[in-house]
Amino acid sequence: MSLWVDKYRPRSLDQLTYHKGLSDHLKKLASTGDFPHTLFYGPSGAGKKTRTVAVLRELYGPGVEKLKVDLRTFVTPTNRKVELSIVSSSYHIELNPRSVSAREFGF
Repeated sequence: MSLWVDKYRPRSLDQLTYHKGLSDHLKKLASTGDFPHTLFYGPSGAGKKTRTVAVLRELYGPGVEKLKVDLRTFVTPTNRKVELSIVSSSYHIELNPRSVSAREFGF
């Protein structure tokens, strides 16, 4: 069973109906074979992840949707705990850090 939002999420740059000029530019960059490092930013719910997955799919095909999820916890020299969520495929890696208080971590 999948979430409704994931089931109906646009899968290609052609299916994205907002910021059409940006989608066209990204598609043109993907077709050159020399795609630059890119940073997507904006408020929550703006479509950053959807657009990123569409670009990856344009570059590498459907293999980008075979994901591996890993959760790691690191302790800094100041004893602060940082939880790092890692989502990756053979073509990309997504890192989401989260600070964890000692109480949440069980200390």
